[in-house]
Amino acid sequence: MDTTEGTATTTRSPTPRPAPTPVGASGDGAPVALVLGASRGLGLLLARELLGRGHRVVVAARDERELATAVEQLAAEGEVHARACDVGDADAVGALVGDVEREIGPVEVLLTVAGTIQVGPARAMALGDFEDAIATMTWGPIHAALSVLPHMQRRGHGRIGTVTSIGGMVSPPHLLPYATAKFGAVGFSDGLAAALSGSGVTATTVVPGLMRTGSHQRATFAGDAPAEYAWFAPAASLPLLSVDAERAARRIVDGVLAGKPMVVLTPLAWVGIRVRGLAPATTTRVLGLLGRLLPERPERGSRRTVAGLEAARRLASPLVDRLTVAGDRAATQTNQSPPPGE
Repeated sequence: MDTTEGTATTTRSPTPRPAPTPVGASGDGAPVALVLGASRGLGLLLARELLGRGHRVVVAARDERELATAVEQLAAEGEVHARACDVGDADAVGALVGDVEREIGPVEVLLTVAGTIQVGPARAMALGDFEDAIATMTWGPIHAALSVLPHMQRRGHGRIGTVTSIGGMVSPPHLLPYATAKFGAVGFSDGLAAALSGSGVTATTVVPGLMRTGSHQRATFAGDAPAEYAWFAPAASLPLLSVDAERAARRIVDGVLAGKPMVVLTPLAWVGIRVRGLAPATTTRVLGLLGRLLPERPERGSRRTVAGLEAARRLASPLVDRLTVAGDRAATQTNQSPPPGE
């Protein structure tokens, strides 16, 4: 399961607006990479990796303040541009791609990373949780790919990468909106890879397991929020369960640039996919048993979700705080820590 993405709910927006953009010195001849969901988390690390490989990079996300912070961190490493855009808005994504093609250059690489994570039992989730997840993590990659494809196909080459999750191959307990959206992303990206065969344009489905990006601070928690945080945050932070996100970013870029149809990042993800393929019914039953061990009853009278830092404050567990040290450190390094007052 990927717990990395720049988490944000989706709202309709008009056309993308440029954010302040320091520019490096890569030169007009360098290939252009567009990374959606790049203001923090894994998206930020992917943008840095592409800059290190000589690309001119356009980072896009909804929050202009976070984009400005990301550009400050990235500008010294190469030519970087920032655009505010909501991936759930097809018109905004189309306008963004058109703007980049006109003003910066042909998009050679597209990476879609934007995501949102809602943790809690299924009966604590509202319809809006599913709508937000699907708008960002299923429609987002579809909007992006369909916007850039005509340009890439006309040129006869291009690379499209969609960061999905092991949660899109094996549905984990207490992450139903997330898994629903990620299953859709896997289906789209995998089918697109087959449809583009022989065209010179490739589509790569990226299937991470748990990664240390500090996403537990940006996730939202429903039901018994402190209890949900108590299992999710350590799982997304402990080195034995999660992989270093910088190393993951390198492998993702390697796979996308090489045009691989699928990149599976962690041994646990690899095992999960194969076990599910060999014994799907048994896998579902086992996951059901695991789900029964997790907090079940939502807080009475409300389906309100709680942000990660608030859930941690309510939990007030020194043990959990110690278990999430690596994840908290990663959050600081990848802009995941919310500003004071949020």
